Amino acid sequence: MAHAATSSFSAAETAQPDTELDAQKRAFLRMISHELRTPLNSILGFSEILASELYGPLGSPQYKEYAEIIHGSGRRLLKLVNQVLEIARLDGRAIDFNLRAEPLEAALDEVLATLGADLAARSVRVDIQNRVALPSVMADPRGLRTVLVNLLQNAVTHSLNGGVVRVSAALRRGEVDIRIQDQGPGIEPSQISRLLGAFEQGEIGLTRTAEGAGLGLPICELTCKAMSGRMVLNSPEGEGLTVIVTLPRA
Repeated sequence: MAHAATSSFSAAETAQPDTELDAQKRAFLRMISHELRTPLNSILGFSEILASELYGPLGSPQYKEYAEIIHGSGRRLLKLVNQVLEIARLDGRAIDFNLRAEPLEAALDEVLATLGADLAARSVRVDIQNRVALPSVMADPRGLRTVLVNLLQNAVTHSLNGGVVRVSAALRRGEVDIRIQDQGPGIEPSQISRLLGAFEQGEIGLTRTAEGAGLGLPICELTCKAMSGRMVLNSPEGEGLTVIVTLPRA
């Protein structure tokens, strides 16, 4: 029977109480999160009101267009802020993960429901192989879904229109390998290690071009490590990108 457990990056670190520095890091990140998100929420809220002309016509159609641009830019900025803060929390071990048995099928269903619009927009299908036999893993519920949503969204973004993203899971020596494979152009093998570096994204010349700062994969790798797992990328020439997430079996 699986028991819930709190995990960080190593057993030794888990056994140690929070130091004063750890507490300061947590307090600083909470303050920064509040100070960044509060004005962004105002920008998003008021620009949405203007774009929808909730209180009446704005006059020139350009005003409505500008309000929509402000709203879209605000959403992209908020996503970037959230990603940067997530990396800071993970890198500084300022997140406590509560590991418990998590059924993969249920987690994938939830994630796919949130990605419905992206899948429809690109006519991409996600093929989950042997769905009824998917195992459970030891993982933090939020952390597992963060990893799955980032990897699946990345796979959908880089798939050709009408393509298929394949998802499978295999048991191996007390662990579960979760494999996500897209049909996109893939990446240069020499760039794989740099692709996982959060601070090297701006220097990477990838053939996989898409909007965003490219922080999803570093977040996934750090989250996997924090849950006592690991993540590997594989990109054979002309075969898209395959991501293998390995987590303890429940």
